[in-house]
Amino acid sequence: MPLPAGVYRADHVGSFLRPQPILRARETLDTSTPIAAADLRKLENEHITMVVQQQIASGLQSVTDGEFRRAWFHIDFLQHLAGVERHGSLSSTNVTSHGVTPPKLVVVGKLGHPEGIQVEDYNFVEGVRQQDAAAAAADRKVTTKVCIPSPTMVHFRGGREAISTEAYPTLEPFFEDLVKVYQAEIADLYAAGCRFVQLDDTNLAYLCDEGMRSEAAKRHGEDPQKLTKHYASLINAAVSQRPKDMVIGIHLCRGNFRSQWFAEGGYEPVAEVLFKELDVDVYFLEYDDARSGDFSPLRFLPENKTVVLGVMSSKKAELDDKEDIVKRLNEAAKFCPRGLDQLCLSHQCGFSSTMEGNDLSEEQQWAKVKLEVEIAKQVWGEDLSL
Repeated sequence: MPLPAGVYRADHVGSFLRPQPILRARETLDTSTPIAAADLRKLENEHITMVVQQQIASGLQSVTDGEFRRAWFHIDFLQHLAGVERHGSLSSTNVTSHGVTPPKLVVVGKLGHPEGIQVEDYNFVEGVRQQDAAAAAADRKVTTKVCIPSPTMVHFRGGREAISTEAYPTLEPFFEDLVKVYQAEIADLYAAGCRFVQLDDTNLAYLCDEGMRSEAAKRHGEDPQKLTKHYASLINAAVSQRPKDMVIGIHLCRGNFRSQWFAEGGYEPVAEVLFKELDVDVYFLEYDDARSGDFSPLRFLPENKTVVLGVMSSKKAELDDKEDIVKRLNEAAKFCPRGLDQLCLSHQCGFSSTMEGNDLSEEQQWAKVKLEVEIAKQVWGEDLSL
């Protein structure tokens, strides 16, 4: 059975370390002399062109803009929705070792989708992809992927308290409007030519952590297992109108801020719902160390789905051990109905889920990517699209 279109044996979650010129420019945004929006866009375009070319030159066949236009993997997208505003920071036990908590999003009015949020950004990357000489010379398939936060990100962290009771006296209309917003965004992306959308979701992974499951039960007044099913239904509704030739992936993450994680626990608490009820084509799963548990939850994986196994680490500067990675891939394959044929390789998360990035250099980042491609070819052969 072929891989879903746009999925490759050596794949990636989406974000890369931000170049210093972009970081310096973004630092001015909260000052009295911020960089002009047009100048920032021009700077981003220059570096996105280079990072797309670097992805292709390193052997990757799925390309993104590196999330260079974002400060956070989720906030920048969700702030574009009508009715959503940023209000301070979350009150959280998950303060980073650097004293940072994520921004708090509040639903202050009816949700709406004023425009195709990612369409212009997709068009730019797709234009670079089409013009890239390395891809054309190698005659390799290369796919432009768009990463957006999962719809669960609007609800899980703030809960009922972060949703206006005036706009939404009950939550059912809120979820209905949230679904419509995502359906509209996916439709706009498809119309622009996009055929691969990845949903980034920390919440289903957080529901694997016993402590966070307890916190979620208190915050939402709902059994964690029911909440898991509710989120699966929410995501399914959000992607339900996608055309047959659009591939949907989901990435589960336990936190990735400057090489720090926030949750631990294997996938067992959510595995059956995740694999049997969630209507996506491919799963990008964090599996870089023991806190992600063993591979036994993969026994629920249906024969027609694919897992991009994040057994390599984007959190550390050191290169992963090639023999160990191959060994872990083979261990995971034992639980999959079709073995290695259902697996691909990636790092557990992006290299820069927030603009600060993980604790490694750009040189180390690309060395890791090249090693990943090398391992994938050793395991699956030269053609990484098969």
